Amino acid sequence: MPKTTQFTLKYDQDLDEYLNREFPKMIDYRILSQSLDARGSNKGRVPTFQYRVEIIENGETFTVYKESFTQKKPFIKKPIIIGTGPAGLFCALRFAEYGIPCTLIERGKRAHERMKDIAQFWRYGKFNTESNVCFGEGGAGLFSDGKLITRVKSPYVQYVMNRLVDFGAPEETAYLSNPHLGSNKIRILIGKISKYLVENKFDIKYETKLEKIIFEKNKVCGVELSNGQKIETDHVILATGHSAGDIYQHLVDENVSMKQKDFAVGVRVEHPRELINKIQYGNFSTDDRLGTARYRLSYENREQKRGTYSFCMCPGGHVLSSGTEADGIVVNGMSNYSRRSPWSNAALVVSVKAGIDFSEEDVLSGLKFQREIEQKAFLISKDKASGKELPSQTLYEFLDDKLNHHFSVLSSAPSKLVHARLSQVLPSFITDHLKNALIHFDRNMPGFISKDGLFIAPETRTSAPVSILRNRETLESESHKGLYPCGEGAGHAGGITSAAVDGVKVAESIIMKNL
Repeated sequence: MPKTTQFTLKYDQDLDEYLNREFPKMIDYRILSQSLDARGSNKGRVPTFQYRVEIIENGETFTVYKESFTQKKPFIKKPIIIGTGPAGLFCALRFAEYGIPCTLIERGKRAHERMKDIAQFWRYGKFNTESNVCFGEGGAGLFSDGKLITRVKSPYVQYVMNRLVDFGAPEETAYLSNPHLGSNKIRILIGKISKYLVENKFDIKYETKLEKIIFEKNKVCGVELSNGQKIETDHVILATGHSAGDIYQHLVDENVSMKQKDFAVGVRVEHPRELINKIQYGNFSTDDRLGTARYRLSYENREQKRGTYSFCMCPGGHVLSSGTEADGIVVNGMSNYSRRSPWSNAALVVSVKAGIDFSEEDVLSGLKFQREIEQKAFLISKDKASGKELPSQTLYEFLDDKLNHHFSVLSSAPSKLVHARLSQVLPSFITDHLKNALIHFDRNMPGFISKDGLFIAPETRTSAPVSILRNRETLESESHKGLYPCGEGAGHAGGITSAAVDGVKVAESIIMKNL
């Protein structure tokens, strides 16, 4: 029987040497989990790696975790999946494993074509409403940091990691505690997944927008597409992401059960990568074996019961313009697999409460709250530059709510920056909480408030502003039969991994229900 062992090594200890010494009969090993513990390294504590390893000796083989699937009869009317982000693609993969072809509808372009449109936007301000950082093959996850960290507890998490490895992700994806693919590797994987689905008789319609879901007596019976085509189906999986405002409006018009949801709004904070490495790792900061430093920050104002926290930290990454309207600016972050950009960034966001910070009368009030901020940012950029540049301010300037005459801070943003007071972009309660939190964060990470630190705004699309209500057991809409709200846009996930897991769960629910 293979042995499984757990142990801790100093970051510069050799793993092979340790295992050969401790297990002289070992002929091979496999890492099951690996995590870095760098706490206190900025005060001289030696960083360590924590391992869980499976070891085999002569005559033994590694434990096989691969699932097997019994093929099912294809549905008479193919299920239709709206959106090819992580939720939609992993929902489709699960159907494929059972031999059940589906139709996927994607309003945007293939990944490689989409990248050309995005480059045109970042460089020249030429915006395509249907092919951008949020819309197109791969969804918003195609231009994210590629982090696969999740707090979701599900047996499908490991399945998602293993499938990514199957399609070409580095083997470490399956065992690192904080796996990171990077945007460059995600783009390659997405193309391989799509190719696999087509080979398994899936129909993927790109550059085709969902105009409406057709219901009869609150039951799905088909969809109507932007090219005029109507397709009959009994199952629509809605995996459109958190930025498809037109879909939310369509659901309201059809009286689909929805409710407002809390979310968060704030900024991207960017520092030189070397500075964050030094703050986090101290004298170990130049050792490449530790990788690029990450951080997680949070602060709660107990009197107002409102939190400010870091989100989607991108070590060695870039700040991106990622809006979905020509007259609105949104920022996000990404990094490639190597994480070698000279800058590191993270969202710093303040919780926004449904029914308190925006009206509870309209279920889409949160969407309007986001949109107003994004339009303010655009108008300021348009007034000071061309409209594509991102409003920004140094941390010192932000704390004093002023602009200095000389603004020479460099940034990773390909869209460039415009010097602006962010108090003119963000609501006052957001800026007030950010200021208080900054002081707290600098105590935890001395040097965080730096002359080289920069705020870039606005970060508004942290999660969906609504939740499309569904049955906890069947995952079907509470009000409309055959409609399956799925992933981040439905308010039931947050991030690549949890969205993918939700896609798998929805597919399983539909398949098991129709046995």
